[in-house]
Amino acid sequence: MRSPKYLAKTLWYAVPGMFKAIGRLLHWATAEEGNWALRQCAADRNDAETWLKLDKQRQRQSRWRWSILLTLGIVALIGLLVFLVADIPSWMRLAVLAVAVPLLARAGRPTDRPITDRVSEAPRYRKLTAELVRRALLSCGISGITQAVSKDPNAISFPQEIHRDGPGHLAIVDLPFGVEAADVVARRGRLASAMRLPLDQVWPEPAAGHPGRLALWVGYEPASQMKQPAWPLLREGQVDVFKPFPFATTPRMETSHAELVFRNWLVGGQPGSGKTFGLRLAVLAAALDPRAELRIYELKGVGDFKVVEPVCTEYGNGFDDETIARCAAMFAWLYKECERRSKRIAHYHALGKAPENKVTPELASLKGSGLHPLIVAVDEVQELFLHSQYGKEAGEICEKVIKLGRALGVILLLGTQIPDKDSLPTGITRNVNTRYCMSVADQVANDMILGTSMYKNGYRATVFEPVTDAGWGILIGLGKPAARRSYYLDTRDAEKVIARAMQLRGLAGTLPEPGTQARDDSPVFDILADLADIWPAGENAAWNEALCARLTELRPDVYTGWKSEQLTSALKPYGLKVGDIGRRIEGKPVTRRGIRLDDLTEAIAERNRQKRSG
Repeated sequence: MRSPKYLAKTLWYAVPGMFKAIGRLLHWATAEEGNWALRQCAADRNDAETWLKLDKQRQRQSRWRWSILLTLGIVALIGLLVFLVADIPSWMRLAVLAVAVPLLARAGRPTDRPITDRVSEAPRYRKLTAELVRRALLSCGISGITQAVSKDPNAISFPQEIHRDGPGHLAIVDLPFGVEAADVVARRGRLASAMRLPLDQVWPEPAAGHPGRLALWVGYEPASQMKQPAWPLLREGQVDVFKPFPFATTPRMETSHAELVFRNWLVGGQPGSGKTFGLRLAVLAAALDPRAELRIYELKGVGDFKVVEPVCTEYGNGFDDETIARCAAMFAWLYKECERRSKRIAHYHALGKAPENKVTPELASLKGSGLHPLIVAVDEVQELFLHSQYGKEAGEICEKVIKLGRALGVILLLGTQIPDKDSLPTGITRNVNTRYCMSVADQVANDMILGTSMYKNGYRATVFEPVTDAGWGILIGLGKPAARRSYYLDTRDAEKVIARAMQLRGLAGTLPEPGTQARDDSPVFDILADLADIWPAGENAAWNEALCARLTELRPDVYTGWKSEQLTSALKPYGLKVGDIGRRIEGKPVTRRGIRLDDLTEAIAERNRQKRSG
């Protein structure tokens, strides 16, 4: 369809092309190319001798060139006469025209006006070569590289061949002695400029081996143009918060995993960076573990976490004084909860069930232990810490909870968009061990979230643009610091995940009752389960007073002061028979009130049957 247009353009440019070609031949025959400037330089110095030598050299070159041009002219003239007068086949005439006219058109068209049009824009891949990498590294302006290469061209070496790695190529580079990979990471912008590629197509990072080994990955196309895969847990799967779960993707579109238990999170970024979606993704993952209790506050008031409310024990939305007061009260409750959990951990440690004085998956799954994972997420937490009435105290309590709760199964997920010493107390940032810095405006905000000198070391979230690079950020605390992009789930996708989470919690009996979000500060206990837990090994029967002593060790905040009569009263609703248990002590028969193991086991089984039937 474009051939008539191309034919017209070819004929149009062929006429001036013929005159340009003749002019270039004549200019070549005069041998003035380069010679005229030299003669002019000699003339400016009034150096007649040099001028004459140069002119004689030009004349010698010009003689044989004119001879060749004259011969070519005669041949061309004869050929033109043959073409016009002689009786030659039509196909031969067309063949001559098909060769000559495009050549003349190519010579006559302007450089910026091609004859053919670009019909489609296919992806253009930049092949990564050793020479390209060396040139780019030299352009970074690192004196150690420049000086080393000037003395030894092989100062930059490649321990592995450059090879394909996912949707791009990977180069493992050994930098010159004394140069660290972090120095190159800090100059990522210059590296991309030297390669003439977009910034989000060039990803340098330290490689395993030694500090001077660099892993340079260059994608086939910018990361912003690559389609991110769906979250692996979107349609199926369950989460164990004690194990890693898929959270983000690398620039190579590999899955990056994150962890919750024994960690506290700080997610920061300016509006449009994807901060709330990243924080919500971690909450959605926690919701897929039926053991995890969720308490969520979003102090922005727009309802980004509203979809999670059905699985939350406590939920608040807004930045009014009442909501902030409830959030502050929750932190005070968390501190008391840490105190209660520390006593339970001490008890289970004495029993050999908490060898590292930390909550274990077995204890978290043990019904009635009170050590289930407790996930607390607060988005726009600066609204709490900057509050004139509750802010200071809440910041101090939050710091204590971060320090104490990590081993007790209490996990804090904090989101903020104004990171400074007032909105984010330094005691909190020092103790948070997982940080995710998304797009920020300056170096101060970058280092407030990631830590001191992170900007200087090349980990710069300032390179990410709000909205355009939403979801991208620097993630530290989960392996080496690196750029990651959290999986994106919109509200509709989040609803699907929560529906599955509700089903899992319904089967496990951990789904919160609708409309009940009050904090219960009274100790939660299950007398039958606790008795089974502390029952003396190898005994078929036990006295009440001995059982009360063991129960007090298990839960001092619940059973302290209990006597035999209180235990008997507590067991009456379950139909557990309390009778006389006889034993011999120092050869004398002693009879006291107690219970038998068979009766306890039968009472537990009967209660479980009633729950299933109900």
